Amino acid sequence: MTLLRTLACLLATSWAISSAQAQAPQDLPTIKLGAGIYNIRAQVAQTDEQRMTGLMHRPAMPNNDGMLFVFNEATQQCFWMKNTLLPLSAAFIADDGTVINIEDMKPQTLDSHCSKKPVRFVLEMNVGWFAKRGIKPGARLTGEPFKP
Repeated sequence: MTLLRTLACLLATSWAISSAQAQAPQDLPTIKLGAGIYNIRAQVAQTDEQRMTGLMHRPAMPNNDGMLFVFNEATQQCFWMKNTLLPLSAAFIADDGTVINIEDMKPQTLDSHCSKKPVRFVLEMNVGWFAKRGIKPGARLTGEPFKP
């Protein structure tokens, strides 16, 4: 009976640790992007798993930080906010860095927010970040991903 209890305890502890890790915000490599005179520090999500997790479980994000989602090919990209605690704005971006459209997204919702054209890049920032800086569709972001 003692061995059975020990095994049950180990399994419960292992499950608790993996559950806590699954709900921890991911920490990905960062790059610098530019939006006019503004600098952005963006974590880069480029695998399916990284993109699916995105900014989930993050209680706060520094003002000029964000996450750049990189896809293999340009298609209509749609995002939702399940398990995302922060209100975010998503800029859907063409290969050359041109902003196609920007969508404000409410936390912990399943509402779909989609690009108006096929894109390979989506940049999520704190809600209102783009609007406060006058960045609108047609504006052009700079940085390594957008170079020819």
